[in-house]
Amino acid sequence: MKTSYWLAAACLAASASGYANGFKPIEIQDQELAELRGRYVMPGRIISFGIVMNSTWRNASGDLIGASTAMQIQAATVKPEFYVSTIQEVGAGANAGNSATPVPAVGTGNVIGGAGLATSQGVTQSVRAAGDSNTAYNDVAINVTEASAPPPVAAPQGQALVSGQTISSSNAAGNVSVSANASGVQMAIQASGNQGTALQQIAQGGLLQNTRLLGSSNTVNNMTQLNVVLNNNGASLGALDCNLTQLKGLRSLGY
Repeated sequence: MKTSYWLAAACLAASASGYANGFKPIEIQDQELAELRGRYVMPGRIISFGIVMNSTWRNASGDLIGASTAMQIQAATVKPEFYVSTIQEVGAGANAGNSATPVPAVGTGNVIGGAGLATSQGVTQSVRAAGDSNTAYNDVAINVTEASAPPPVAAPQGQALVSGQTISSSNAAGNVSVSANASGVQMAIQASGNQGTALQQIAQGGLLQNTRLLGSSNTVNNMTQLNVVLNNNGASLGALDCNLTQLKGLRSLGY
């Protein structure tokens, strides 16, 4: 009997070690990681896709310069079109007779390096500051919803942006320019008084948000929002929902 117990224990130990080896962590090489892709959506599932970009710069006097651009694509849309609206506000410190808020001093900061940011791939967000009391936000939001029909297309706001064109505006806070070329859309702000720069760009499959602050008491916002609507029209969904159904099945098995 003792011999049989020892034999059974040896078999269990061998099988347990086999499972342990099966779940042993394995390092993934960079070459394998480079081939990984996100989860795809079946053809026809996306019924609406939109992009909203917004950049603003407010200086110490409260003057604000910025721009907003939006694009929405649906199944019936032949080509995407961006519409641009520029944004301007006059701060309290710039009003005649108001000396409560001083005019911003010329920025004396110096930010070194960062040339590689413009050539990076994927999503790149950078805030570099060489001043005091600054606030900067880089925000990317992805909103995915489901509906049985595309949402109504809102009336275009602003000026249509044509490839190769630049739409610009300026005030006491600085200059903003929105341009389009074959690779994508770029929104750039050059703040007055050497206060700094802000850049937001969607191009060649990547997103860049870059802020450089050389002065003080500035507030900068870069926001890009992607809005995706997926078809959930019950009877016609069928195979289009196979990826979601498979995911639910894997989760029920404990994966």
